[in-house]
Amino acid sequence: MSLPTSELTGIPPGSGPSHPSRRWWAMAVIALAQLMVMLDATIVNIALPSAQADLGFSGNDRQWMVTAYALTFGSLLLIGGRIADLFGRKQTFLAGVIGFAAASVLGGAAGTFELLVLARALQGVSGALLAPAALALLTTLFTDVKERGRAFAIFGAIAGAGGALGNLLGGVLTEYLDWRWTLYVNLAFAAVAFLGGLLLIERQPRATRRAGLDVPGAVLVTLGLFGLVYGFSNTESHGWSSPASWGLLLGGATLLALFTYRQATTDQPLLPLRILLDRDRGASQIAILVATGGMYAVALFLAYYMQQTLQYTPVEAGLAFLPVPVALVVSSGLAVGILMPRLGPKTVIPVGMALLGAGMIWFTRLELDSTYAGGILPPLIVLGLGIGMIYAPAIDLATYRVHQDDSGVASAAVNTTQQIGGSLGIAVLNTLAASAAGAYVSSRQPTPAVIAEAALHSYSTAYWWAAGLAAVGLVVTFLLYRPGVRDKDPDAVKAATQ
Repeated sequence: MSLPTSELTGIPPGSGPSHPSRRWWAMAVIALAQLMVMLDATIVNIALPSAQADLGFSGNDRQWMVTAYALTFGSLLLIGGRIADLFGRKQTFLAGVIGFAAASVLGGAAGTFELLVLARALQGVSGALLAPAALALLTTLFTDVKERGRAFAIFGAIAGAGGALGNLLGGVLTEYLDWRWTLYVNLAFAAVAFLGGLLLIERQPRATRRAGLDVPGAVLVTLGLFGLVYGFSNTESHGWSSPASWGLLLGGATLLALFTYRQATTDQPLLPLRILLDRDRGASQIAILVATGGMYAVALFLAYYMQQTLQYTPVEAGLAFLPVPVALVVSSGLAVGILMPRLGPKTVIPVGMALLGAGMIWFTRLELDSTYAGGILPPLIVLGLGIGMIYAPAIDLATYRVHQDDSGVASAAVNTTQQIGGSLGIAVLNTLAASAAGAYVSSRQPTPAVIAEAALHSYSTAYWWAAGLAAVGLVVTFLLYRPGVRDKDPDAVKAATQ
């Protein structure tokens, strides 16, 4: 027999998150924490030159400002998700918020490059606790099909727009304050998220199936994801032929294969394969992987194009990305609120892939003197509309019909896909772009004009490859998703109310 909610939380009956208004306030807190995590994937990008000048680290080392965060975040997410299931989602969420704030203070005050990289790594560790717990809380808070749709539309828009908003906020803070404020700003997010989470989020039950933490599986998946992310990050500086690239990639893939075998054979898996083998959830993971990889890579190339080719300031470059989150919000609401209940994911998400690919192809038409209104803005809007139609429905379906005991690790799988997709997209497309630029210059006199054209050619090459990736995503999601619309899951409702 379970205790009443009021006895577990100290909140009077009817005033907890089960009350509609209180539940939406809790949603706002969860969304704010998720925004903080997503912002930090890109917020330091525009601050890198200033941080480099201040701390005196080399150009080859600067990638660690981004990689240290992605490595720890991406490789530890599944462990963080299982910890949330085993020890409580609210507790894990709050611990992640505190850890993120502490790591941000350490990074902002860092006097050496090594300390700064350590702080970024600790941010990743805390994010690996916070992010899956946040999505798991959302999954258990909203079980009504209409409310769940609206909640995931908001969450999907934040997940998709965080990178673009990070560029803007990073540019503003760097230009008008100091690069260190790209880290200190997290204190404001964390304070609101912690207090709001403490007061508004009901204490969540721990897993009813008291499975232990699969330590061998955790080691295999952590080292495997580390190898993949680190290997792909090395391709830019070492090339594909270097053992530092292919050796790590091969080792990472081997360890992940061993991890998959263990999950299929152990009685206490870290990631039960039933979570991924469902057609809708598997298709959603692929959709998130493709959308994140393309979006993050394009954001990087556009940032370089606007600042180096068009001579935009950091703030101007950040502001230029604002149409992306606006379009995301519009299309997320349209997709989840109107299209999904009528058409289902087999239509909606492939259409999003088509828009994503169309935006990529449109970017290939940019020239050295393109204007913002005529050249950059239209494909940015198309890109944002496409990502919004992919992200919100896919994140919702990636946790659809997952048992409450597995909601944390299922949510972690979504966040892992986002991180690996972003890292893979940037690494692979950046390598292809660099090769295209080198080939262009090798047959010409390297004058400033030729170098500028080579950069433009490299960006265009990356956009074409990203468009091809979106086309593959369109075909795969159309084939995998079941036809028809998705009804409210009675099992999820039952589990959430027990």
